[in-house]
Amino acid sequence: MTQFVLLDAQGGGAGTMQLVLLGGMLVVFWLFMIRPQAKKAKLAKQFQENLQKGDKIVTIAGIHGKINKVNEDGTIEMETSPGSYIKIEKSAISLEWTQNINKAATTTPAK
Repeated sequence: MTQFVLLDAQGGGAGTMQLVLLGGMLVVFWLFMIRPQAKKAKLAKQFQENLQKGDKIVTIAGIHGKINKVNEDGTIEMETSPGSYIKIEKSAISLEWTQNINKAATTTPAK
């Protein structure tokens, strides 16, 4: 009978250890996956809310243009070439590509 009692005591400790490991994996998953995505989504939303007429933008489809008008319904009229306009959603604007194109435009090449 003593052998059975010792086996039960060891089994309870293993269950606790599994819970601790599972909790640790959840924390690591949150730190490396969920938290950065939430931060990136918040930054993209703030970027989209601050768009103004005249800003140069790039859509997620790769279309380059300039904002002609920001509408109240969450859409933007984008001028792709002089006299040519496209109506797009604010969510279709790429934060990364727009920042890269604007950064490239502000840096001047050395001659």
